[in-house]
Amino acid sequence: MNHNISVIGAPTDIGAGSRGASMGPEALRVANIVPVLQGHGLNVIDRGNLSGPSNPWLPAVDGYRHLDEVVAWNRVVHDAVCAELEQHRLPILLGGDHCLGLGSISAVARHCRETNKKLRVLWLDAHADFNTNTLTPSGNIHGMPVACLCGYGPQALISMGGCVPAINPKWVRQIGIRSVDEGEKRLVHEAGLDVYDMRYIDEMGMRAAMALALALVDGNTHLHVSFDVDFLDPDIAPGVGTTVRGGPTYREAQLCMEMIADTGRLASLDVMELNPAFDVRNRTAEVAVDLIESLFGKSTLMRQSDN
Repeated sequence: MNHNISVIGAPTDIGAGSRGASMGPEALRVANIVPVLQGHGLNVIDRGNLSGPSNPWLPAVDGYRHLDEVVAWNRVVHDAVCAELEQHRLPILLGGDHCLGLGSISAVARHCRETNKKLRVLWLDAHADFNTNTLTPSGNIHGMPVACLCGYGPQALISMGGCVPAINPKWVRQIGIRSVDEGEKRLVHEAGLDVYDMRYIDEMGMRAAMALALALVDGNTHLHVSFDVDFLDPDIAPGVGTTVRGGPTYREAQLCMEMIADTGRLASLDVMELNPAFDVRNRTAEVAVDLIESLFGKSTLMRQSDN
């Protein structure tokens, strides 16, 4: 794993249905994300916050809320993530709402094309985020980034990374899903997304889900994790705008992160949808940082690595 890490804040709730995710990057910094990672011997630089248009808080137009502003923010994110990858650094994007995963992952996909790497995207989320403007009940674009990455969406978003579609749905593994809109379910099925929903995790366990999600990850794989904090059960992570009961427990989430760390292939990370306005004394940010620490190799005991 790359030990040179860049933390990038993207303080916007432009794609969300409630205000407050714009405060997420600062909450993660207050929870000491930088010193915690430095404590593991990592070379961490905090690049500060990106800037983009403010949230006009307007209704949807043609099924999209704030499309122009979402495009602008994602372009800024795309360019920032590209710049870090070009410098052989591991970018951690602190959101912000999950519409920003579009800019981040389209940049990672571009980097993989240029360096002839295989891409594997782990999408840790309560939601599939595979809506389109005709399927969405809200018009909020944070429900659409995976669909846009797979080529379903407006031209300005689907062409962000210079290739349409930016990714093949077969490169994605979704973990923890438990809230999918009716029309969205059909599209997820048609696209062939690999989804390990909470029913699967309940029946088979997190270990089985992650073993399959990480199958065939090898030395030529760029592993990108897009971690929406609402992946977690709201009992341990109340600080999100779109809570869905019945998510992974703290131990299940730790196992998920530790198994990712064991691959040694993590190469980029999004941390999305932390909303301090709904949090209790920054508890969700602290849990998120604790899990990110596990993603970068914290474990209870020394373990033998295959890498």
